[in-house]
Amino acid sequence: MKRITTIFSLIMVVALTSVSCKDKASKKIVADNVESAVDRDEADKMVPVMSFEKVEHDFGTIQRGTPQETVFTFTNTGNAPLIITNAKSSCGCTVPNPPKDPIAPGETGELLVKFNGSGQNQVTKTITVNANTAKGSEILRIKAFVQAPGAVPAGPVK
Repeated sequence: MKRITTIFSLIMVVALTSVSCKDKASKKIVADNVESAVDRDEADKMVPVMSFEKVEHDFGTIQRGTPQETVFTFTNTGNAPLIITNAKSSCGCTVPNPPKDPIAPGETGELLVKFNGSGQNQVTKTITVNANTAKGSEILRIKAFVQAPGAVPAGPVK
């Protein structure tokens, strides 16, 4: 039974190979498809690139409940308009406010990030910025050391 299965499989492979190799691949090329593929590939090269001055901001030591703000400045170093589709944070205590209008190539934009100062001790929050770049998203970070109100600043003991 195994021999029959093996022989039958071999015959099928030979038959399929001989049938599929009859047509020349060069005869199957359609000139219109080649032209549209070239146009498509050129359009794919037109992408925006988001270049940030900094991707992390440290607020240092802050008192709990003290609102903080920072601005992440970026430049579109690509060759197509940059459109930010979404900006979200890892927690509700951090609110990103991206620009609504497209950023032209060579132009700069600002992403305002507000942090309400909640948490305790060392806190790190991430902001994910989704845009029409090749990567699709960028990750920004804010961090702070949050002290309880009236707490003594941490430091070395003498």
